[in-house]
Amino acid sequence: MTDTLVSDDAIDFDPFAAHFHEDPHPIYRRLRDEAPVYHNPRYGFYALSRYADVAPAMKDFDAYSSARGVTLEQVLAPEPPDQRIPMIIMMDPPEHTRMRKLVNKVFTPRAIAELEPMITATVREFAERLDPERFDLVEDFSTLFPIEVITTMLGVPREDRQQLRAWLAAPLERAPGQMELSEEGKAAVIESTMFYARLIAERRANPQDDMISRLIEVEVDREDGSSTRLSDREILGFAALLAGAGAETVAKVLGIATVVFADHPDQWQAMRADRSLIPGAFEELLRYDGPVQYDVRYSRRDITLHDRTIPAESPVLMLLASATRDPRSFTDAERFDITRPFTGNNLGLGYGIHRCLGAALARLEGRIALDAMLDLMPEYELDRSGLRRAHVTSVGGWTNVPVRVHR
Repeated sequence: MTDTLVSDDAIDFDPFAAHFHEDPHPIYRRLRDEAPVYHNPRYGFYALSRYADVAPAMKDFDAYSSARGVTLEQVLAPEPPDQRIPMIIMMDPPEHTRMRKLVNKVFTPRAIAELEPMITATVREFAERLDPERFDLVEDFSTLFPIEVITTMLGVPREDRQQLRAWLAAPLERAPGQMELSEEGKAAVIESTMFYARLIAERRANPQDDMISRLIEVEVDREDGSSTRLSDREILGFAALLAGAGAETVAKVLGIATVVFADHPDQWQAMRADRSLIPGAFEELLRYDGPVQYDVRYSRRDITLHDRTIPAESPVLMLLASATRDPRSFTDAERFDITRPFTGNNLGLGYGIHRCLGAALARLEGRIALDAMLDLMPEYELDRSGLRRAHVTSVGGWTNVPVRVHR
């Protein structure tokens, strides 16, 4: 008996539609209940929405490849290999294993822990700029400081960091119904690529105490058994990935947190009274309404699930944000609860070999920022007329979250 209870045309799941960006969870519920293996004939993708399907699939790189890209537009229209900036998130083993081993030498737990004073000072600097009574949590705060943290690590000069943030954000933005990169996005990619190329050249000539200089020095084991240093393009791929992901995820989580806690003020006050609840709250935010909506894979062979076959060479959307709201895998999944025990099965920062390189950094930044926000706005209300949703490929959240603080 099939577990796909309706035909594909009975559900219109369009990840580029305005209504999806405004609130994806109603369509996720329908997909989990009625079409756990969904096919969209318009774009040609399949989608998995249940946790029990998504989590194993994220770990199964033999069946689901990342090598053609991790967004739908990349998989449907992949760049020729010689034109693509090499990024670890678009690699399969053994190449991925070699590169991951290398970057783990730079992104050590000790190195992340040592960043806490710098992150705390950066968060405090931007918090002190805010009007104490009224501000936009995203536009005036959470969008600004994460790029400062990751680019400080990379070695980007202070005066270039916010411009780099704008260049990294532009390629992600999508108008409703738009799948392809805009002309503005293409231009921003060129600008950021040229910027990093200049910075890498400068660090080769004059190394500093930063991550780009360390990436220049380390060696990677190659497929033929030799060991070589990274090329400029490989370093550029690491830098672009770390800066882009490092700037985007935490910014979106904090905007989401402000909206979610406005709807659950009792939990905001509980966390204010007991700051030890902050780490668990960050994990629950990632589970309940994490910004990453989906990753895309490419089927390497025919795959059968729920009596339905996904043909080889098909794009497959792994709906992470649906999976973590799946009541089949999470008790009372639709309830936000900062005291929910963390079981380690959170997909909000990736899973399997492609778990987020900067997961520990994101958690540290998130905890420090939430702690600062509890002091910034001990009691607050949203100016809901000013709320604006982000329209970004594969990422949800808010571009504007205006708040009024009550003291």
